Amino acid sequence: MKKIIIAAFALAAIAFGPNAFAQTKMVGGAPMYPTKNIVENAVNSKDHTTLVAAVKAAGLVETLEGDGPFTVFAPTNEAFSKLPGGTVDNLVKPENKATLTKILTYHVVSGRLSAGDLMAKVKEGNGKAGLTTVEGGKLWVMQKGKKLYLVDEKGGKSWITISDVNQSNGVIHVVNTVLMPN
Repeated sequence: MKKIIIAAFALAAIAFGPNAFAQTKMVGGAPMYPTKNIVENAVNSKDHTTLVAAVKAAGLVETLEGDGPFTVFAPTNEAFSKLPGGTVDNLVKPENKATLTKILTYHVVSGRLSAGDLMAKVKEGNGKAGLTTVEGGKLWVMQKGKKLYLVDEKGGKSWITISDVNQSNGVIHVVNTVLMPN
């Protein structure tokens, strides 16, 4: 009987991929299904409407719907509201697409990095781990207690408030501050 159960789990993992047994989490009042891609889930989160609008304005929807895998540090609406007044409205203008794209891709790392993976990197790095973003810049991950936080190139800090929101093409970690590249 045990062999049959193990075989069934193995077949499910093969058929449905690495997220076959991943947990559905709630973000922004909506379930984030591990069988859907980053964009399909993000559009349902009421906490990420600014991020979704910015992704659309930057022309990154197709990329984030792609195979990946991607690790996305997803700022909330509240995170965007911490920026100086008018910043978001200015960034989503067509003439600022390059700057917006630079900021958004600074929140993305290639590969699927769980919170456990990030903590292991921090441990290996004696308290600090550097990540290279899709934008080409660096982010540093550190740990305080059981919480992970990120430090951007300008010294800004952002806490991971919800970790391991698994997607079909990666993982999202919700962050409370917009990260800024140099």
